[in-house]
Amino acid sequence: MNLDLENEKVILEKDGKVIDCDILFTFDSEETMKSYVGYTDHSIAPNGRKNIYVSAYNPFNTVFELENITNRKELAMVNRVLQELDEQANA
Repeated sequence: MNLDLENEKVILEKDGKVIDCDILFTFDSEETMKSYVGYTDHSIAPNGRKNIYVSAYNPFNTVFELENITNRKELAMVNRVLQELDEQANA
C-alpha cells in the first residue's frame, strides 16, 4: 500500500491487481502521535454505505507506506474520529 498525497490517492495491490483509492481525509492524533489517512475504493458495504478504510502513516518519510491498525486502543480512537466525521457530515 502506498500513499500519494499530491494526487490524493492510495494505491493498493490486492490479489495481483492495482486498485486506486481516493483519499477522503487525513488527521493527526496527539493520543497516538501518529498520522492517519481515510480512503475509499468506492465499493459498497452490505449496509449500503461506501467502504471507508483508515491506515496510519509517517508523514516524514519520503515514501509514504501505510500501516495497518491492529492495537485495540488505536482502533477505538479511529472509530471515535469516524463517528465524529459522520456526525459532522449529517449535521
